[in-house]
Amino acid sequence: MGKHSNVRPKVNVSPYVHFMMDFRNQMREQQPIIYYDFTEFSRKCSEKWRTISEQEKKKYEALAKRDKDRYQREMRNYTGPRRERRRRDVNAPRKPPSSFLLFSMDHFDEIKEQHPNWTVGQVAKAAKRMWSRCSEADKSHYVEKAAVLRAKYLEEREAYYRQCQRGN
Repeated sequence: MGKHSNVRPKVNVSPYVHFMMDFRNQMREQQPIIYYDFTEFSRKCSEKWRTISEQEKKKYEALAKRDKDRYQREMRNYTGPRRERRRRDVNAPRKPPSSFLLFSMDHFDEIKEQHPNWTVGQVAKAAKRMWSRCSEADKSHYVEKAAVLRAKYLEEREAYYRQCQRGN
């Protein structure tokens, strides 16, 4: 690429993707007549990835690092439009929590008290297990509460957007 470019650089890929591309080329050379659908190819590829040595994985990690460096270098010279995240309207009503999230918020402190050195992710997984073991009767309280909050949110959202349209 030249000094400055309006063509967006190709995104860098992971070591596993570099391995997949090599593996696909090897399979095409060894068995040019046989066609594998994506699911079957992905399964074979992941099985092979698990069996290769750490030294061979390091080769793909080096390729990925070089690719990442290339991408970052090209992005510094990229002058085209940047992708920006759509900003949330700070005045718009926030979406309500789901029934599971309400359940998790109720049980977070209890789980954290039992396991003080757990990360938030571990606590969330424990809450997920608790939720899946709950009976429908126990869940119904949270489902009803979530439905009420959702209905309230939809009303507020409608009113907010009507107000925004009147303002324009």
